[in-house]
Amino acid sequence: MIAFDPLGNRERVRVVDLHPKLGDLQAEAIAGLRRLPKSLPCKYFYDSLGARLFEAITELPEYYPTRTELGILDASVDEMAEAIGAHATLVEFGSGVGLKTQKLLDALIDPSGCVLIDISRAALEASSAQLADRYQDMQILGVCADYTQPLKLPRPHRPSSRTVAFFPGSTIGNFTHGEAHDFLARVAELVGPGGGLLIGIDRQKDPKVIEAAYNDSIGVTAAFNLNILSRLNRVGADFDLAAFRHHAPYVESEARIEMRLLSEINQTVHIGNAVVTFREGEFIVTEHSHKYDLGKFEALAQAAGFRLTGHWSDDHDWFSVCFLEVEGERP
Repeated sequence: MIAFDPLGNRERVRVVDLHPKLGDLQAEAIAGLRRLPKSLPCKYFYDSLGARLFEAITELPEYYPTRTELGILDASVDEMAEAIGAHATLVEFGSGVGLKTQKLLDALIDPSGCVLIDISRAALEASSAQLADRYQDMQILGVCADYTQPLKLPRPHRPSSRTVAFFPGSTIGNFTHGEAHDFLARVAELVGPGGGLLIGIDRQKDPKVIEAAYNDSIGVTAAFNLNILSRLNRVGADFDLAAFRHHAPYVESEARIEMRLLSEINQTVHIGNAVVTFREGEFIVTEHSHKYDLGKFEALAQAAGFRLTGHWSDDHDWFSVCFLEVEGERP
């Protein structure tokens, strides 16, 4: 356990490094491109350029999820904080410095601490310092880990009434239903009896609204999608970006958007020592984004060990923030 506190108080900020295994972009790409349909792991979208492009996407008029979830938080964050209760420990899957997390932390009643889980040690140290500066009466605990894998949480020094995780942004939609179940089950075990999860889900709606959000008129999402090929080119591939086209259809039978890169021609691509051939019209799936019916999401959460005890939506029911709780006595 490694202490880190730029303010000089070693008790108020701690970073625990579990030394998560970092992915091998080239090896994972080759494995994915040998499957049918061909695929690439969406976790590799977010290099420095990809992160900036995604921030630009969230500002687009067609892209409703971010502003809709923020609107729900603005309208109902005090009710969410009341449902969580006083003296809770908040667990955030990510760096914890986003606007949504700060809105929730501002509303919470005397939280005992905040635990950030991120695979980047540098991001954790920077965000821990930033949160410690903003919330000077709250202990910040960083865990350098892959949150899709089992882990144990450090405990804050102050007594905690319960542990509640926060997973905004509809990121749960990027998982298959099996992966989503397994993730929710791990979170239920992580927060323990009496614990909770506040989670954002993108709701099923008019497919035209959904498709417009992922196929914006000025091409920012296209640049974001194609950037994963640029990233592969930096580690030994020779993709011709002009020979691929972004397309993100809504697959109604699966209730999800599929982000795709379509090959415009018959072509051959080299990745390291591997050779991958594409037919004209063949595509690579780079991301799934599932859209949920509220009842089906409740059933999924229940199968993973949670019960749905509250949810807040916008006026159109395009998006919901759900509060899930684990049965049992709080610590």
